[in-house]
Amino acid sequence: MRNVAIDRVGVRDVSYPIVVKDPKNGTQSTIATVSMSVLLPHDYRGTHMSRFIETLEAFQKKIAPSTLEHLTEHLRLRLDATEADIELVFPYFVRKKAPVSGIESFMRYEVCLQGFYCQETFDMIIGVKAPVQTLCPCSKEISSYGAHNQRASVFLKVRIRELVWFEELIEMIENASSAPLYTLLKREDEKFVTEQAYDNPQFVEDVVRDLAVTLSKDDRVTWYSISVTSAESIHNHDAFAEVTQDKRTKE
Repeated sequence: MRNVAIDRVGVRDVSYPIVVKDPKNGTQSTIATVSMSVLLPHDYRGTHMSRFIETLEAFQKKIAPSTLEHLTEHLRLRLDATEADIELVFPYFVRKKAPVSGIESFMRYEVCLQGFYCQETFDMIIGVKAPVQTLCPCSKEISSYGAHNQRASVFLKVRIRELVWFEELIEMIENASSAPLYTLLKREDEKFVTEQAYDNPQFVEDVVRDLAVTLSKDDRVTWYSISVTSAESIHNHDAFAEVTQDKRTKE
């Protein structure tokens, strides 16, 4: 007997169709990349890999922040484990109106759900990765005309005590940027978005700080992690800023 417990054993990078709860349309279908694991005690040689997929089968049409605890608990009990975790990463689509023409199109965002069951306590993280636009305040200040702007990516993860929809996190992210992005824009919309960014210059540091202020005021959020990366348009490198805050330590 080797007497070695294994922290995590399971399946990773499983592509699986799921149905996600959508506050506007009820549900939407998507495909998730799933990782699932449990703690394996020292006296168990191996786990039952088929039971991970059976758990997905049981919950494939019931995926949402509100059901993640039941999914993780089901996995723990099905594998007879004391600890279990699951992560689902998937594209999530939102119908978005152009700012002037009002024309609608689907906008894709990357979202994730992570559930952890450890020491009889459940913990959950929900995350959104959203593309935005940033315009450099320094460039605007020193230039006779124009300013360099670029696409940036904001990755926000939160722990919550009450339900927060993906759409709410997306709105927080876009409000902290120079301007949001769209899939479909007409000429009048392009003019509006360009001028909106110019009137609202933001460093990556500004985006992180503004988003942190918003999250600090939201009582539903107990912890957050923010990472902003800007694909610089006039530099041959990226710029980034990050902040993590556990609000529970201040309560």
